[in-house]
Parts: sequence; structure tokens; C-alpha cells
Amino acid sequence: MTAAPYYAVRSPAGEVQAIALVLHGGRATGTGPVRATQLAVVRMAPFIASLRRGGGGRGLAVAHMRYLVRGWNGAQRAPVADVTWVLDRLAERYSDVPVGLVGHSMGGRAAVYAAAHPSVSTVVGLAPWLEGGDPYRPVENCDVLVAHGAKDRITSAAASSAWAAGAADVAASSGFVSVQGDGHAMLHRARLWHELATGFVLAAMCGVAPEDAVPGPAANVVSKVLAGQASFVV
Repeated sequence: MTAAPYYAVRSPAGEVQAIALVLHGGRATGTGPVRATQLAVVRMAPFIASLRRGGGGRGLAVAHMRYLVRGWNGAQRAPVADVTWVLDRLAERYSDVPVGLVGHSMGGRAAVYAAAHPSVSTVVGLAPWLEGGDPYRPVENCDVLVAHGAKDRITSAAASSAWAAGAADVAASSGFVSVQGDGHAMLHRARLWHELATGFVLAAMCGVAPEDAVPGPAANVVSKVLAGQASFVV
């Protein structure tokens, strides 16, 4: 029997209007299995909780998954196939419901590649691992938000900014946020990271006014990105 990625979904009380699929990080290379207790997986728990709190009464189902192996592994792009497999299962279960991908680090890169799936309408990259050759075409007609800590020493904020600018040529909207004083782990300003991700998903996918979804700076960023402004410092 062929192994399949683990995934789980929590549906809202009422009708499902949209789905957020949360994607954890990983490593450049590695064929070891992903465990639920690994830091890259645990790190996304607060984002899952924030999306559930904000979206539970607004028609948002929240899904999360674990890749089969920990590494990107070069041309294999291992997690992309896993994400696509889960997107297919979600499409079978929730016909014609749009999906937003919320990915950290390698998960942000996987989100970009998997955005070519017909269900995907929104991409949120959190400190994503992006490189110069990564494509823009998969996010065509998607709403895209990329946030990166100014003190990140693991993945490149400059590469994220450049990619987000290039994606603006094909995306419905594409914005880059520089989060001052924070690094790759997203710990020092954790609440802001959660609010950016949740606010963008709710505004782009569930028709919630940003100021009704999240407070202050995050709502301002979400509003302006969706209105076509491209770059922010918070």
C-alpha cells in the first residue's frame, strides 16, 4: 500500500465557504519521516488556532497536514506532491470550495508551487524559502501575501520581496510585509504574524472586512495589499 500524507480538517458550524490549509516547514534535504512532535510542525499550531478562532463563525474550514519526508530534495520538490494530494482530497470532500495555502519556510515554497491547483485562490507565505528561479505562474489570479522577518538569517527576506514583486504581474494581488525585529521562528511578534495570516485569509476568501477580522496594523496591511499596494514595514 502506497503511503499517503497525514491531514486533518476542522469544519465550521455552518456551510463551508473556504478552506485554509496550513503547511509546515522542513529542510533542504532529508528523507526521514515527518513527526507530529517536530518543531517545524508544532510551530504552526498557533496559526491553526488563530484561523479556527477567526474563521469558525465565518464559514472557514481549517486543515493541516504533514509531508511524508522532511526535505525539499532538489528537483523532487517532495512536499509539493503531498500538498497536491491533500488538495485533491479536499476538492473531493468540498466541491468547488476555494482553498488558501498558509505556509512557513519550506511550506511557503511548497505553497507557491502547489498554487497551480485549481482549488487554490489565496497564498500566504510566512518567512518563505524562495529563490530566484521559483515561478510566478502558479499564483496567477491568486491573492498573495508574503511576510518576512527583517532579522531572518535562515531564509532571505530580499528574495521574498523580489518574488512578491514579480508575482504582482500575474496575481490578483501581491504584497510583501517586512516584520521588524523578528526572525525566522516568528516568536518576538507572534501575535502580528497570526493576525496577518488570519486577516488576509478571512478578507480574501470569506468577505470579512479586515478591520472586523483583526486589529490595528495587520488590518491596515491586509486592506492595502488587497487594494493593490505592494510593500510594507510593520
